[in-house]
Amino acid sequence: QVQLAESGGGSVQAGGSLRLSCAASKDTFARGRCVAWFRQAPGKERVGVASIYTNSDITTYADSVKGRGTVSQDGVKNTVYLELNSLQPEDTGTYYCAATPATESPSCRHMFRSQYSTWGQGTQVTVST
Repeated sequence: QVQLAESGGGSVQAGGSLRLSCAASKDTFARGRCVAWFRQAPGKERVGVASIYTNSDITTYADSVKGRGTVSQDGVKNTVYLELNSLQPEDTGTYYCAATPATESPSCRHMFRSQYSTWGQGTQVTVST
C-alpha cells in the first residue's frame, strides 16, 4: 500500500555533492509520519542519517552529516530529498528511505529502526578519493 523508491545515487569524488530522492506513493506523507534516510555500508549495520516529520519542517541529523546534509520534502511531488555536500569516503553505502506508520508524535529522533515499517529498495552511493 505504502511504497517508496529511492534514486539519485552514483559515484562521486570526495568533496562532491549528491541529491537523493525518495518518491512515495500517493498520500503517504499527507498524514503525519517520520520519513528517514538510512545508510548501510558493506559489513555494517544500517544506521540513521537524517529524518523529517511530514506534518512539519522539523528535521534531525546524525552527527556525521550535520552541517553538510539537508533533508526536505515536496508535498506536491510526494517526494523527500536528502542533499549531501562535502562527501567523504565514509559516506559510501546503500542509502534507504523509510517511513513509520502515521503517528501524532513528531519526535522522529527517538524512533528506532524497527519502527520504520516501509522501506525503499535503496540507492548506492560511492565516494572515492
